[in-house]
Order: sequence, then structure tokens, then C-alpha cells
Amino acid sequence: MLVLGLETSCDETGVALYDSERGLLADALFSQIDLHRAYGGVVPELASRDHVKRMLPLIRQVLDEAGCVPTEIDAIAYTAGPGLVGALLVGASCAQALAFAWGIPALGVHHMEGHLLAPMLEKTPPQFPFVALLVSGGHTQLVQVVGIGQYTLLGESLDDAAGEAFDKTAKMMGLNYPGGPEIARLAEKGVAGRYTFPRPMCDRPGLMFSFSGLKTSALNTWQHSVNAGDDSEQARCDIALAFQQAVVETLTIKCKRALKQAGMQRLVIAGGVSANKALRASLEKMLADMKGDVFYARAEFCTDNGAMIAYAGCQRLQAGQHESLAISVQARWPMEQLSPL
Repeated sequence: MLVLGLETSCDETGVALYDSERGLLADALFSQIDLHRAYGGVVPELASRDHVKRMLPLIRQVLDEAGCVPTEIDAIAYTAGPGLVGALLVGASCAQALAFAWGIPALGVHHMEGHLLAPMLEKTPPQFPFVALLVSGGHTQLVQVVGIGQYTLLGESLDDAAGEAFDKTAKMMGLNYPGGPEIARLAEKGVAGRYTFPRPMCDRPGLMFSFSGLKTSALNTWQHSVNAGDDSEQARCDIALAFQQAVVETLTIKCKRALKQAGMQRLVIAGGVSANKALRASLEKMLADMKGDVFYARAEFCTDNGAMIAYAGCQRLQAGQHESLAISVQARWPMEQLSPL
């Protein structure tokens, strides 16, 4: 089955072609970072308009790269949620219109299920079951995964997601958007031990997260440094390192707890923050000590992309799932509502 995947949940337009026999044939992505940077964050209306502008040219590009014509496509998968409603509607409308014109089915895909399954595109994909850490700008969740659609939520953030905390902390220190990569870049030049931030909710049992207090600690430290006359690059680097260490250690502690609770030694990390090198190194060490394994997607498939949507959609389409031509998207959509395959 040859599936065209469309991703428009937020500020990146992704298109890909995935074949159930040959794997990923082509993918293309346009990031709106430069568009939103001037505003310090995503502007929903601008995001929606840019998706409209980019979608069809990217589809043509992917078809050309794959040497494919529309009559060869068997189905279209698109992101139906969660995400920005206006942005989601662009992808959904385009998918349903093309599906109607080409006489093929279209299927809405859960954005976070796409992230969760992105490591399946690698040469050595994880085997079910496993524990998944979904960590991005909008989500921080620990999920027990038995199979596609068989998800049990173990823990999630009570407030800011980890990626959101990265972005907000960076913005408070006057760094460019998106803040996560900026914090990671500065952390590489930071002096360890100059600052120490709390590891939130790690001193109590459970698998819930909270990063708002950590963000506040970073803000207070930065303001104290500025008031003391030190707003230097090195001060930013030292705070960035301390902040990143706190987030990474918190995620690692909770992942270890989740694996023990589930009785598993296989961990998948997915979402934009899974590209963070310090997080990967920490989780790899933890799993090595447990004699387990950790899996993640290549860097370009950690952030939003069409390949993960095409893959996830292909699995569900092959299982016989389909939908009507009605255009329906969801800003919020718990993964537990998904049907198992």
C-alpha cells in the first residue's frame, strides 16, 4: 500500500510517501521558524496561512522525488489532532479533497501516535511491548505500549510540557525562538555546578511531571544575575546547563520508574525534545545499566514530519480503518481513545 502523509498540526508543513513494501520513498518539510521568530512563538493564523501556501508545492516535490504519479497512491493519511485547529484544517481539507478527486480513502491520524511510531522508520525498530516517553513542546507523557492503539497513560505533565519549559526559559533569557535548541547550544559551554535547580516531583512516588516551578527557578536565577550586573553570555550558558541537567535528570528518573512499574526494559523516546543529545545520552546510560534498550528516530523525524503520519496511517489503513469524506479535526485528543489494531 502506497500512502501519502500530510502533517500540519502546528508550524511545520510535512509531506511524505510511504510504501508498506518498500518503506519511505520520499519526504519533504518546510519549517515556519523564521516566520514566527519575530513574535517569539507560533502565531496560529500565520501558521495556517503558510500551510496553505506550502502544501501543494511540497506534494508535487515529494511525488517528483519518488517518481510517482497520483494514480499510484492508494490512500492519504493526515494529522487530525491534537494541534492548532486552523492548521489541522488545512491538512484535513487538502487530504479529503485529493482523496475525493483521486477516488481513494483518507484517514485522520493522531499526531502523538505518529511521533510514538516514528522510530519504526529506522533500520532497527523497537519491538512491542515498550514504555514510551513522548516529550515535545506540547506533551510530556509516559505511555505503556502493548501494540498500535493499545496505550495506557502512566504519567504526564500537570502544567508545562518539557519542550514548552525549554522555550519559555529561553525566551526569559532573551534567546531566539525556538528555545530548546538554543538552551542545548548554550549548555555545551556551561560550567557545571555553578547553579543547581530542583528536580521537580522526583522526591515523591509517581510518574507525573511538573516543570513550571523549574522554569520559575531559572527565571529568578537569571533576574538575580542581571540585577548583580552579570547578564553575560557565560551566565546564560551556566543557567542553560543547570536547567537542561534538571530536565534531563527528571525525565530519566521518571522513565526508570515507569520501566520498573511496567516490568519492561525497552524504552522509546519520541517528540521534538527526543533530539536533545544530553537526554539521549542519559537515557542510554540508564538503559545500559538496566541491561535494556532505548530507541528513537533520527533527528529529522523527532520534530513534526510527514513520514511519521504516512507510516502511522498506513498501519491503520492496512488494518481496514477508513472514514467518511467529512472534515473533522480535534485540538485535544487523548491517545487512550484510539482503537487498537
